[in-house]
Amino acid sequence: MEEHEWHALSLEETARILETDIQKGLSEDEAKGKRKQYGKNALPEEQIPSRLRIFLGQLKSPLVLILVFAGIITLFLRDYTDSVVIWSAVLLNSLVGYVQEYRATKALTELKKALKVKALVLRNGNEKEIPQEDLVPGDLILLKPGKKVPADARIVQAWELKIQEAVLTGEWIASRKASSILSKDAQLADRENMAFMGSIVEEGEGRAIVVGTGLHTEIGKVASLVKGIKEAETPYQARLGRFSRIIGRIIALLALAIFLEGILAGRMFSEMFTVAVAVAVGAIPEGLPVAITATLAIGMRRMLREGGLVRNLASTETLGSTSVIATDKTLTLTEGTMAVEEIFTLNPAEKELALTIGALTSEAFVENPETALEKRVVKGRPTDKALLQAAMDVGITRAELEKTMALVGTIPFESEKKYSAAFYKTADAVRASVLGAPEIMLSLSSGLSRQEVETIEQKLRETASKGLRVIAVGEKIFNASTFPYQDHTTIELNGIRLVGIISLKDPVRKGVKEAIQNAKQAGIKTIIVTGDHVLTAAAVAKELGIDGHPHEFIEGKDLEKLSDEDFAKKLDELKVYARVEPSHKLRIIEAWQKKGEIIAMTGDGINDAPALKRADIGIALGSGTDVAKEVGDLVLIGDKFSIIPLAIKEGRVIIDNIRKVITYMLSGSFTETILIGTSILMGLPLPVTAAQILWVNLVEDGLPGIALTFEKGEKDVMKRKPEGKNIALMTAPMKIIIFAIGILTDLMLLGIFVFLHFFTDYSLEHIRTIVFVGLAVNSLLYVFSCKNLHQNIWKYNPFSNHYLTGSVALAFLLLLTPIYIPFMQNLFGTVPLALQDWIMLLGLAFLNVFLIEAVKLFFVRKDGILKA
Repeated sequence: MEEHEWHALSLEETARILETDIQKGLSEDEAKGKRKQYGKNALPEEQIPSRLRIFLGQLKSPLVLILVFAGIITLFLRDYTDSVVIWSAVLLNSLVGYVQEYRATKALTELKKALKVKALVLRNGNEKEIPQEDLVPGDLILLKPGKKVPADARIVQAWELKIQEAVLTGEWIASRKASSILSKDAQLADRENMAFMGSIVEEGEGRAIVVGTGLHTEIGKVASLVKGIKEAETPYQARLGRFSRIIGRIIALLALAIFLEGILAGRMFSEMFTVAVAVAVGAIPEGLPVAITATLAIGMRRMLREGGLVRNLASTETLGSTSVIATDKTLTLTEGTMAVEEIFTLNPAEKELALTIGALTSEAFVENPETALEKRVVKGRPTDKALLQAAMDVGITRAELEKTMALVGTIPFESEKKYSAAFYKTADAVRASVLGAPEIMLSLSSGLSRQEVETIEQKLRETASKGLRVIAVGEKIFNASTFPYQDHTTIELNGIRLVGIISLKDPVRKGVKEAIQNAKQAGIKTIIVTGDHVLTAAAVAKELGIDGHPHEFIEGKDLEKLSDEDFAKKLDELKVYARVEPSHKLRIIEAWQKKGEIIAMTGDGINDAPALKRADIGIALGSGTDVAKEVGDLVLIGDKFSIIPLAIKEGRVIIDNIRKVITYMLSGSFTETILIGTSILMGLPLPVTAAQILWVNLVEDGLPGIALTFEKGEKDVMKRKPEGKNIALMTAPMKIIIFAIGILTDLMLLGIFVFLHFFTDYSLEHIRTIVFVGLAVNSLLYVFSCKNLHQNIWKYNPFSNHYLTGSVALAFLLLLTPIYIPFMQNLFGTVPLALQDWIMLLGLAFLNVFLIEAVKLFFVRKDGILKA
């Protein structure tokens, strides 16, 4: 694509070069041809690693590198038996790691593709919403507050347009835009007639011609800065990583001590070297961090299937501890499919005027105006769509209105102002059509008699009490010759003529009432925080079962009058906040956080961004602004409230599964160290060989550990109370199971070895086979106790996870092959076991399960559930 100094060219010259129409944009055929020429409007993303690359990446693991080093040494020493086993362990450990990492990568890739960015564009003069990647040079785009600029573009019109360009310039103060020509020497940060891809529209509106897409944008020139960034470690992953490294260092030192101890005792170098390596590999929980990542990623993918996109791994942990949900009314609790229910005007003859004002101030648009009325597709926010549709239903269209008047400026709706306006120039005047909250419109109006004010207020109470949304419409006429066209946003709109009020119906979503009850059962409080009238909010709250007395509802203006101390006292009883502004949302969040609660807050507008960022979990609506989605932790793709409790449930399941994996993988960390270290100190033969240790490590830590990440959660997961902010990495029961029960079982296995060695005539190979099988069988049975750390095994179905049941069955088969297949017997130095041997080993394994269940039962009776 040929480079031009677009900021130094006139609009006419820009349009000529790009072969486009400044008023109507490109036609569909022109856009299609240019898409073939220029390609997609997309930046290069970080390449998803291939399966081969993921597999080879496993060889970078320190544990695998140790095995490779040991394999080379054993080959050099011509110890071919151990060498075969070690290289087999390298291959199989790499396969296990590959399966886990591939599943995690696949899940995260699916998440990244979930949200498609849209762009507003004029094609043939008609507004359309298209995927951002379909934009081409010459497209005429519409810039709206809270949206990202989808491509580099030359400003055509700007109505108080301010764009924040920190992504390119580092400057956080928004740049005020205009369409005038600039000098060729103007620096990037000073090009006020340009909008750049990735920057954010903070205020105002505008139109612009796309001049650069994809790699031909300013941000595309430095694409390496915006490639996919590696996901940061979650708090759990970071703490677990540190814990694993500490355990690893301790075990590495113990393995070195075992090696030196054996050499000093006169044992062979090759034997002690391979045993020390096997002890280190068998004891260090190398698969734990990958298993945690897989658990988080799989949980996030399950949330996505329900309609909730979690933007980062860390949020999944916090979700599970959410104790308060602060939700908006429109879209989340209600359908968002608004329709005009009633039009009330002070002058009965002005109902069409009320609809005309609604249509002119609406930001909705018809995507296919050339089609029949019943087939037209209206796009925009629910209220805007309802106003435009109501006008069209009686034959009022914006296209027809604009044949006799021209748009000269707008004042977009903002939460602080609570009104919007559109200024249209007619033959002899500028007409301001104004729409806003009734109380604001009443304060801006003039010329109303006391009786008219009382009539309006009575009508407001009636409609709001029915749960209807109410907006007021009015107008003001300005002299065309004195109207400030370049600075219309500073105009004082005092003195407008109030025309009437429009009531809109927005039905409550199906399933919301049940979702709120489910959240309540889980100890989660739901509060409504909305900009709507208090009576409207109260009516919806009543319908949803959030009943309360009037003192449990509060408006933003009354909230401002409360001191922090008084607000804290009333906090628990307040259920509905109406007519709130962004600053009120921040105050509500901070008040709950001071009480130690974890609060989730919903939002969709640019002004909601601070509250979404401040909340423990910011929940952005999928239909909301790009800014809200950028700072939100959870994006509700379908805007449904019912997704929130489901996401919280999944967060709890993820935390549970992380704890299960930790308990299982760490329980046997010190087994081989205790067995071998004690045996050498006592001058006994080694109870297991290096090959046997490596095989056990593969059998017990591999498949069952992966299978635990697929646990779907216990039935009572949403009957527990939230845990609180400081979730312990390991709970008290986990510590007892890992360190006390685990080590006690190890000592019992050591006792069996000593007993068999001194008091029976079993051969050393026979005793080693018993210890070898005992190491694996213990883990393969107590994994079913780890399946649920909140209930005893007789309270749940231990075989409900088919992945786990299958992996344990396969692990048993792998365990039996070295015992009963002659070739494998020679390789591992094992012998077949008799029935009494199996009875003894299964007895030890069931004793281990019994001790774990006894610990669980103690804490269940003590706390009701297993707490930290």
